Amino acid sequence: MIQFFNTLSGRKEAFHPLRAGEVKLYTCGPTVYDYSHIGNFRAYIFEDLLKRFLQFAGLRVFHVMNITDVDDKTIKGATARGVSLSQFTETYIQAFFEDIRRLQIIHADHYPKATDHIPDMVKIISGLLAKGYAYVKDGSVYFSIAKFPDYGKLSKIRLDELQSSERVEADEYEKENAQDFALWKARKEGEPYWDTEIGTGRPGWHIECSAMSAKYLGERFDIHCGGVDNIFPHHENEIAQSETYFGHPFVSVWLHCHHLIVDGEKMSKSKGNFFTLRDLVARGVDPLDLRFLLLSTHYRKVLNFTFEALDQAKAAVQRIKDFLYELGNRRFAAGRSSGIPAYVEKARKKFIDGLSDDLNISVALTALFELIKDVNILIKEEKLQADDAKTLSSFVYSLDEVLAFLPPQPEVSLNVEVKDRIRLREKARIDKDYVLADKIRQELLEEGVVLEDTKQGVRWKIIKTK
Repeated sequence: MIQFFNTLSGRKEAFHPLRAGEVKLYTCGPTVYDYSHIGNFRAYIFEDLLKRFLQFAGLRVFHVMNITDVDDKTIKGATARGVSLSQFTETYIQAFFEDIRRLQIIHADHYPKATDHIPDMVKIISGLLAKGYAYVKDGSVYFSIAKFPDYGKLSKIRLDELQSSERVEADEYEKENAQDFALWKARKEGEPYWDTEIGTGRPGWHIECSAMSAKYLGERFDIHCGGVDNIFPHHENEIAQSETYFGHPFVSVWLHCHHLIVDGEKMSKSKGNFFTLRDLVARGVDPLDLRFLLLSTHYRKVLNFTFEALDQAKAAVQRIKDFLYELGNRRFAAGRSSGIPAYVEKARKKFIDGLSDDLNISVALTALFELIKDVNILIKEEKLQADDAKTLSSFVYSLDEVLAFLPPQPEVSLNVEVKDRIRLREKARIDKDYVLADKIRQELLEEGVVLEDTKQGVRWKIIKTK
């Protein structure tokens, strides 16, 4: 049984898709006014784990992630740079796709851009006006939160305990201020605008997700994800406008991941502890080591990013790689042993049980590393056979379909000339010509071929060279 902690109910619940065998998933994507930072990717990688695990469990996942390309931040950025909104945002849209490729995040089925869905937003706003949940003031359209009795059910705020002002146009504001929010903003000098039946202007941020999720997933769907900072006001406002417009519940399960901090402090450019993926790659960080680190803390806990933790993540990934290398390159005796299926089944059950329990990644990773530890003992004691190695390797790669820590496996082979030199070195060792043997080994190392002498004979692997 899969269960998740539903922000809406405030407790763990068994997950039952609205339609058997199929999950409709919406995740809040990037606001493309800058390069995505590692806090953003903490959320995107948690959502990728969720999606991969649901697929691993045999469910078909239909995934939509929006791209916010018109809001206060994108307009401010385009204006400051003196370019059109589309010119400004396109740079960061392409950077986002490059970054998720490096982090091995599976593509969504759709990446709708807000600017492509203005008519869908206008339709909902018109409906809210007709139903009396929205009103016009100075050319802008606002949602009246007082007319939605359930307002605050996601964030658990009480309207009667908060400061309240008449309305707010800003896309983001503090939880202490429950205000009527802008669905449509009247045209302002220097801002992009659209001529519509509800006036000339642009959409507010919150209406964008309601319109795009309904367009691709329908009026009700299974899971909506985001960071805890999205709970209020963004997701609270989504619920209000969607449920009043459609007249029924909006989303079954809300999942939110916690903040990422850096060395115990909030990440900010002013503190010099603000990192994008590009910043870290420039410092020599492997994106898949970063993926391990961002995934290794449970999504509902604060993640403290440090470079020491990143080194530990790198070591953990290398341990998996080394294990697979042993399985693929050591010379094992032919045959299979009777005990390996039990090791595999134990690890598989623990891995699935862990992720089924609100994506408990700690339990899932323990299952993998306990298997590696146990099998390494068998290898050392020469109790593993060739078919066992193939079974174990296949199993680890099957788990990596969920974890995605490992790089794609290239077809690696040595050319004839390198193979001849390895054989020449082996002959030199047999003849006790260690000077020649060491010379060949060093030459191959400089070319990116590492040789390892074992009881079973020489092994080789390819490494990156500068």
